[in-house]
Amino acid sequence: MKWTKLGLVFVTDNDHPWMLSHAANPVAEHLSGDVFRIYFSCRDKESRSHISFAEVDIKPPFRVLRIAQEPVLAPGQVGTFDDSGVSLSCISEVNGNKYLYYLGWNLGVTVPWRNSIGLAICDSVTQTYRRYSDAPLLDRSDVDPYSISYPFVLNDAGTYRMWYGSNLKWGREQKDMAHLIKYAESDDALHWKRNGVIALPFKNQDEYAMSRPFVLKEDGLYRMWYSYRGVSYRIGYAESRDGIQWTRKDEEAGIDVSKMGWDSEMIEYPYLFEHQGSRYMLYNGNGYGKTGVGLAVLESSPN
Repeated sequence: MKWTKLGLVFVTDNDHPWMLSHAANPVAEHLSGDVFRIYFSCRDKESRSHISFAEVDIKPPFRVLRIAQEPVLAPGQVGTFDDSGVSLSCISEVNGNKYLYYLGWNLGVTVPWRNSIGLAICDSVTQTYRRYSDAPLLDRSDVDPYSISYPFVLNDAGTYRMWYGSNLKWGREQKDMAHLIKYAESDDALHWKRNGVIALPFKNQDEYAMSRPFVLKEDGLYRMWYSYRGVSYRIGYAESRDGIQWTRKDEEAGIDVSKMGWDSEMIEYPYLFEHQGSRYMLYNGNGYGKTGVGLAVLESSPN
């Protein structure tokens, strides 16, 4: 694989109090022609994350046609699992409905934060997202006792498969965690079976976090793009025959930091989509999305 970077497609305009910085964890939804709705996570002055969107014509030169005037989803009520912020993970179709899976987080005392997985469902009439519950869809458990994050959900011949982040340990500093990608299954995309299976291991002792997977199944092969880091984030790539045990092939990801500019320090949070016979990738750069959303196109065949 080799990706050609096309440039920044969106940077927050600072005109909305809940969208003062960041456009992280992008997700693309096709509207018509070359216009896509790009969902992302943004932050207010207290650094609480909200979920929003911008509608963008992705044919160069990129044009932002519309920006949401209200959050798609805002932090929860004080005391709930997502009162410190909601961060977008993926949007999946379930029985004709759009399910928005997200990370809800609380600030911690003994550790920097606690994450759980939440769900919002799109109302077919109003086309707005509402929480499925004020409680987490997936929370800490015996197999995930510390913190869980960023799920990706794939409908695989009627079985819903989830790859999500989970801490194996925690500490007072971010670098003290060991955050890997695990696997879960469901018959209805609501009730999930977890047994602690680790899908992706670390490559070496310098790595301490892997997050925000994106998975495709093509010709019987599962393909995953994800973020991994030691010093700073990079985009990785892995393959699997069963979707459970994966082989990392990060050298084949085909995209890395630039020599200078908005994505010269880190690159992370990939999201892939097809359009007019080409494969595209949305991604973030420096500052975990603070510098905006970028777009790249695959040069070679995906197979």
